[in-house]
Amino acid sequence: MATAVLSAFLLGEGAGLNLLIVAVPAGLGAYFAARAAGRRLRPWTLVWALGGIALLAVPVLRDAGWPTFLAVVSALALASLALNGGRTWPGVLLGPFGLPASLGTGMVWGWNGLRSHAAGSNGRVAPVLRTGAVAALLVIVFGALFAGADAAFADLLGNLIPDVSVADGPWRFLLFMVGLVGALAAAHLAAAPLRWDRLEIRPGRARSRWEWALPLVVLDLLFAVFIAVQLAVLFGGYDKVLSETGLTYSAYARQGFWQLLFATLLTLVVIALALRWAPRSAAGDRTLVRAVLGTLCLLTLVVVASALRRMDLYVDAYGLTRLRVSVAAMELWLGLVIVLIMAAGVYGMKWLPRAVAASAAAAVLAFGLASPDGLVAERNVQRYERTGKIDVAYLQELSADAVPALDGLPEPLRSCALDGIARALEETDDPWYATSWGKSRARSILADRGAHTDDTSCDAYDSDRFDDYDDQDDRGEWEKEGELGPYDQ
Repeated sequence: MATAVLSAFLLGEGAGLNLLIVAVPAGLGAYFAARAAGRRLRPWTLVWALGGIALLAVPVLRDAGWPTFLAVVSALALASLALNGGRTWPGVLLGPFGLPASLGTGMVWGWNGLRSHAAGSNGRVAPVLRTGAVAALLVIVFGALFAGADAAFADLLGNLIPDVSVADGPWRFLLFMVGLVGALAAAHLAAAPLRWDRLEIRPGRARSRWEWALPLVVLDLLFAVFIAVQLAVLFGGYDKVLSETGLTYSAYARQGFWQLLFATLLTLVVIALALRWAPRSAAGDRTLVRAVLGTLCLLTLVVVASALRRMDLYVDAYGLTRLRVSVAAMELWLGLVIVLIMAAGVYGMKWLPRAVAASAAAAVLAFGLASPDGLVAERNVQRYERTGKIDVAYLQELSADAVPALDGLPEPLRSCALDGIARALEETDDPWYATSWGKSRARSILADRGAHTDDTSCDAYDSDRFDDYDDQDDRGEWEKEGELGPYDQ
């Protein structure tokens, strides 16, 4: 009920500290339900729980909606893992779906428990309800009197208490039910976890040594040739490669990143299939598996480094966008997964599923705390200082997290870039529990220096659009507009 009431009053205006406030009673309810059912707190349960709490700090600190969404979804997944547990691949992969699977059963469980407690309460429920009603009535009456007697106290109450109106009744009731159903689902899952770990995945039929090893050896050789070409290009071979291919410097960088990203993903699939079909009975077979797959992992790490290098060149030529910073972060995490697979080949596979899940949660947390919108703004400000080119229209679409970096631009460009963000902040008046530190900091900066422009002062920057021209392969349009990057000259 505490979770439901807090959800109704705090979750209607946005995301911020309110998510952590609502999560506290829900977590306590799940903890006591698990303890009453005889479950003990295990180390990995604590890891998942603390990780979920840490992820809910992202909406407290950052204003951007996309990292906040990733953090909240990941926090729910970790909460489900904490309640449900999971050691094997089925347990870790299916564990995050434990909370949604318990929504219906949690309501039935809660209703049956309420009826059981009411039947055995011997008249103790009514006094509790009367006591709560009297306490609430006293707080409302005397709070209203004190607010009328002192303006400062009234202002304090106005800032602390959510603004609730009769027109919001249906919306508040829906949030109440969301909190109630969610808390019951969490408590029921903690008391009766879904045993996904009991699902058995039968190992694949072992193939002969050459049947599985020969294709992987050929793949290793292909990777080695590709890396050799990359090293040749890296050590002064760009001019020759560009002259032979007819590509520009930035187009060469653009051409390869996405292919290398998919190559990394496919390598993980190849490794999973090889581990399923490779023979494991003899010591020689196990040694061959480690050698071939270890070589493939090492070569894939070099491919990851090459992809990231290409993305860096790409950003130097065309600027950083949300899409580019997201896929670069994903490539970094895939590289970490490959390192974990290599470590599992040495120390054993039992810990790998939970380590991969923990690394994914840590990556989402680091991504949110790093302030992606702030990074996008910072890199594009640096690009403007180096080349004189900037996409003001794109920067105006960023969140308040970008304000500190954009504040360093010269006028009137600074005001042009901040105009859209400033207008969005003026149109919103979030309460203390539904705002972020990034938004508060942006308001403070704009209050000190402002961001006032007229329509004509920003016209000079309209032609400097870089927004995904290169992603759509519109290089011809760039040539027509004279907007080739510095490396294209």
